[in-house]
Amino acid sequence: MYTGFYKLKGRPFQLSPDHRFYYDSSSHKKAMAYLVYGLNQGEGFIVITGDIGAGKTTLVGHLFSQLDSEKHLAANVVTTQLEADDVLRMVAAAFGIAQEGKDKATLLKKIEAFLVDCRNQGKRALLVVDEAQNLPARSLEELRMLSNFQFEEKPLLQCFLLGQPQFRHVIASPDLEQLRQRVIATYHLEPLDARETRAYIEHRLNTVGWQGDPSFTDEAFSLVYDYSGGVPRRVNTLCSRLLLFGFLEEKHVIDASVVTEVINDLLSEGGQGLGRRSGLPDLAEGPPTGAPPPSSSPAVPTVAADSAGLEEISRRVAVLEEYVRVHDRTIARALDIAARWLDGGEGAEAG
Repeated sequence: MYTGFYKLKGRPFQLSPDHRFYYDSSSHKKAMAYLVYGLNQGEGFIVITGDIGAGKTTLVGHLFSQLDSEKHLAANVVTTQLEADDVLRMVAAAFGIAQEGKDKATLLKKIEAFLVDCRNQGKRALLVVDEAQNLPARSLEELRMLSNFQFEEKPLLQCFLLGQPQFRHVIASPDLEQLRQRVIATYHLEPLDARETRAYIEHRLNTVGWQGDPSFTDEAFSLVYDYSGGVPRRVNTLCSRLLLFGFLEEKHVIDASVVTEVINDLLSEGGQGLGRRSGLPDLAEGPPTGAPPPSSSPAVPTVAADSAGLEEISRRVAVLEEYVRVHDRTIARALDIAARWLDGGEGAEAG
């Protein structure tokens, strides 16, 4: 769709991590320095934390893309609430080790034998554990035990733990003292600032062959930053919708009015408001200040309310009505363009 309209070679703002779009912000540059330092140590744990969508996975993917695949073997585990034995099975599966029906002792032996074989082939085994904040202490301890595997007094496995900010509190637990002693480098990724947000958007567009179409006004860039708070995934979500809107409306300039309308669309869908700095209304804010708490009984709601409360309710109703109107209008535009394409016998390019 919009990729063809704007003559782009791909989707610049896809949500799935892709190291090809890595942007070297000041925070990412520092994090990369810590990763390289830890990698050169060849042992222990490297911990990277950051908000949801801050770019942790993309950061590590960029690092690994620069490594010699003949000398490194990397595996990735994305965790949920995995217990200790399940973590071992996930690690084995990530490295391609058969693990079905194996008891814990057998599984540990197979993992150790695999890691020794890697070392004999001149390769270093690297394990990335994403969403590490979901792991209970016992599972983290199991990972620490894997780091004990050695061959000729050299560690066989190095781990990268990626997690949301609360993971820093998890590893601060007294129960994980031994794990903390194995952490050789740690860094917290910060959001982009306003200048970096603009450069990030332009970088991703340039990666897919952007020739200045569409152009973004200074006010548009500022609003994107205000809404996203500089968090890359939020920037991607908004900018992807901006390009779709621009395609539907046949716009070649993304200005403040376009960004405002798309932000209102996103807010009307009930999400993506976190990180905003612009003061735009957010449906996720909850009930207005002074509203009575919800009742668990089916009692008739009270009609007593002060004038301020009624004005706030009226304002929110008006906002909701405006969201519905804008949302319906956007859908109508999309259907109209689709109908015109079909009548003209033109196909739509995916994107």
